[in-house]
Amino acid sequence: MGKTLIIAEKPSVAADIVKALPGKFSKTKTHFESDDHLVSFAIGHLVSIAYPEEIDPELHKWSLDNLPILPEEFPLAVLPDTKTQFNALTKLIRRKDVEVIVNGCDAGREGELIFKYILKQATNRSVEGKAIRRLWLQSMTLDAIREGLGKLKEDKEMRPLEDTALCRSEADWLIGINATRALTCY
Repeated sequence: MGKTLIIAEKPSVAADIVKALPGKFSKTKTHFESDDHLVSFAIGHLVSIAYPEEIDPELHKWSLDNLPILPEEFPLAVLPDTKTQFNALTKLIRRKDVEVIVNGCDAGREGELIFKYILKQATNRSVEGKAIRRLWLQSMTLDAIREGLGKLKEDKEMRPLEDTALCRSEADWLIGINATRALTCY
């Protein structure tokens, strides 16, 4: 039987989840591991939408002539300060013995976005076919965590929240990038 990888939003939440799971865990700098589970964490946002100049080098120069910037796709980029943890998560996500990947990030739109951006950026063929689940916690007591682990949500249940998170992120990017450049160049 394969392992379940749980990705929490913060190291402290990962440690709380480990306390609620059965079995003995070993601890490394980037994750906890038992016979059945891997528990790791983001450090908030590890991945975001790329800057305009990363999408198109011609957008490096700020000019009113380049506005508005409206990319057809919003490519992602790993944030430099969190690259080490992102790389660690990528290795865990791609491990052959991982069968289930659980979003254990904070309940809400932002937690959904953090997890989905990590997963999207880390995904390759080795991730295809792995089950995606959602741990939805309203409380961090051991009983609440255990109850949540017993009632993991299917990924498809989370699609509306994922869509709102992506929409908000892309709208923020469009408004922020275009307004900042327009006001700076004007």
